[in-house]
Amino acid sequence: MASREQILTSLLSERTVEIVTVGRRSGLPRVTEIWTTPLYGRLFICGTPNAGKPGVVHQPRDWFANLLAHPDFVLRLKRGVEADLSVRAERIADPQLRRRILSDPSTAYYRDRAMSFEAALDHSPIVEVRFGGDDRWLTDAVRAAWFDRPDNVVAPG
Repeated sequence: MASREQILTSLLSERTVEIVTVGRRSGLPRVTEIWTTPLYGRLFICGTPNAGKPGVVHQPRDWFANLLAHPDFVLRLKRGVEADLSVRAERIADPQLRRRILSDPSTAYYRDRAMSFEAALDHSPIVEVRFGGDDRWLTDAVRAAWFDRPDNVVAPG
């Protein structure tokens, strides 16, 4: 079993994880490999707005639709450490926070995949990962680790 320090290190340094959501229509578990984005002492999951379909401006992502219907899910660390974390998704709808997240250098991939920056702002699926249950300790640990690093900055505004 991984230690708390190993889990935190993996969570902040290895962006590729799996999320296990509940299918909005089927009710069955759905596993999606995805990236996390630690910013401003918080952890986010972002996505591209058009699901990689040329010419499509807005096509909802299945994982995002599943989280909107069933916000409790499992975030699975699988690279340096193996751990299943109990989390809840909170949709990021605030335009100012969406702009801050999508303006950060770490989210360039999502901006580059959108039709335009404005399309990314309007349609990119973004959720904050909220730790729960036995994993609630990660909320404070992620925040502390973020602000203890000299190269990280406080969110503007």
